[in-house]
Amino acid sequence: MHRPRRVLVIGGGAAGSAVTILLRRAGVRVDLVEARADWNATAGSGITLQGNALRVLRELGVWERVRASGFAFDALGITAPDGAVLHVARDTRSGGDDLPSTVGIQRSRLQKILADAVRASGATVRLGIRAVRLDQDADGVTVRFGDGTEARHDLVIAADGLGSATRAAIGVTAEPEPTGMAIWRVAAPRPADVTHSNVTYGGAAYIAGYCPTGDATLYAFVVEADRDRASIPPESYADEMRRLTKGYGGHWPAITAHLTDPSQVNHARFHQMLVEGSWHRGRVVLTGDAAHGCPPTLAQGAALSLEDALVLAELLTDGRDWDDALFQEYYERRVPRVRAVVEASVRIGRWQLDGVRDADVPGLMGRTMAMLTELP
Repeated sequence: MHRPRRVLVIGGGAAGSAVTILLRRAGVRVDLVEARADWNATAGSGITLQGNALRVLRELGVWERVRASGFAFDALGITAPDGAVLHVARDTRSGGDDLPSTVGIQRSRLQKILADAVRASGATVRLGIRAVRLDQDADGVTVRFGDGTEARHDLVIAADGLGSATRAAIGVTAEPEPTGMAIWRVAAPRPADVTHSNVTYGGAAYIAGYCPTGDATLYAFVVEADRDRASIPPESYADEMRRLTKGYGGHWPAITAHLTDPSQVNHARFHQMLVEGSWHRGRVVLTGDAAHGCPPTLAQGAALSLEDALVLAELLTDGRDWDDALFQEYYERRVPRVRAVVEASVRIGRWQLDGVRDADVPGLMGRTMAMLTELP
């Protein structure tokens, strides 16, 4: 009788949670460790989930909860800086005709939905724990954790994000690189007539926009050229976002009226990264943001991570050996699609930065999203 395989998943975000749920469904024993003691359950303002992400969430069995907790829509509005509506485009249903184009949801709600599904799957979850040492051999990995404990696993899945410590520990030298832009984000009440995402190109910033995340909420964002974060004290975050959005009309005055608490404003740099060649070393395999990262100009970061989890779990549960050939197949299935999205996301940002080809942005967005209608 074969011993049940045991997998360690490092990181409990979208990729780590999704692959855990799918492996547990197939009967694989899974231990998940997450460095954050709160499992990131309170972080972030909002997230845009497009159809290809919704397709995976449905496979995970959480789509109905996501739909009930977020705000679904099928359009994207383009507005002038003064708030005048220039165009409303029907978005691509990249998850198929039976799913909406997009759902906006508060990030904390999505995280709770995924965390609940992980726990319901029967996985062992340890929070506030890091893997600090990995010793590999041909059959598996012995992992030492920050609390001094050790465990033996047949496979380690590194889903610990863009700054992955596991990636560095296994000798992968790729590192995220800044793209020259940064984003400010905040949650705010949703005006009744905000029923889809709206974006403005130009004005005081490169991009300003907002996305409904529920019956009463939205998240708003504004993108500017990257600055030295050390020059922006956290207590000034609300003032900085108000300054950047001051010249925008439409719903922006109502949104900025709620910009009073700097601790509720998130500031982040745009990064890009793609691990080339393979996403594994022996019995340690990278997934999600640990393997690739793109700026949110296409809102595809979480979607790519969820797709990674779906493909990896499919390969790990199809009865084959967990060997180099399987992990290379995982890389070769995912990297063309991921590369196309990363490159398009970065190109969109560059066109906006130089102002020369920013009119080409909608066309590139449309072409890329059309590609994502295909199954991962």
